Amino acid sequence: MTPYDRAHAAMEATPENEALRLAVYDRLADAELFVLLEEEPVDEDITPQVFATEDGDFILAFDLEERLSAFVGAPAPYAALPGRVIAQNLSGEGVGLGINLGVANSAMLLPPEALEWLTHTLTHAPQATSATPVAFDAPNLPPAVLGLLLPAFEAKFDQLAGLATHALLGGVTYEGGGRGHVLAFVGAPEPAQPGIAKAMAEALAFSGLEAGEIDVTFLKEDDAATEVLMEKALVLHLPERVEEEVQELGRTPPGMDPDKPPILR
Repeated sequence: MTPYDRAHAAMEATPENEALRLAVYDRLADAELFVLLEEEPVDEDITPQVFATEDGDFILAFDLEERLSAFVGAPAPYAALPGRVIAQNLSGEGVGLGINLGVANSAMLLPPEALEWLTHTLTHAPQATSATPVAFDAPNLPPAVLGLLLPAFEAKFDQLAGLATHALLGGVTYEGGGRGHVLAFVGAPEPAQPGIAKAMAEALAFSGLEAGEIDVTFLKEDDAATEVLMEKALVLHLPERVEEEVQELGRTPPGMDPDKPPILR
């Protein structure tokens, strides 16, 4: 099962759980999806097949290449794109997205308004602020809140493999008396820090908490704050990066070059 499969199954098992429904959108945004095309791509332009239904027009995407092949039953042109890119391109176009139709229990239709909501949610970026912590302590969060936050954080950690050794969730008191919670990543290189902060903002947005705020900061192994938090905070381990053997191709497949985003026609 894919991460999206698991999230969809959990939502189906408990349909009244808002956090599980949000998790489905989160997994779709992060997933690489295979979009069925009308024809082979021309340069960076791709033309998805559009299917007219009683509920409107939809393009089709699958979270495994094998599922696309099973749906079509023959070789077919496709483009591999992140779910967030598909949603962004379809937002405002009046076209919905069908996921895994006819080939998996996780089949789902997302109408245009769902894609617009997803795109809007993903545009929220964390705000950089400056504050001086004067004390750290254990996180003071109810079990119900931790039960929403930790799965959301851990789902994002899979994308951050190798970018930090671990994250520390603790309470914090700032100069001036302000109190809150902090999620400190240890050992993250500076170029990766904005992306990590954005991923955690998304995790919070999709966690199911109606209102919540957690500060994200970055520490080195030998920082004094790291030593204190290691004693008092909840330690969350990030997966290590797994080196995969790759075959270099002469031409980058459509949608996979971050410097040349695809154009959906």
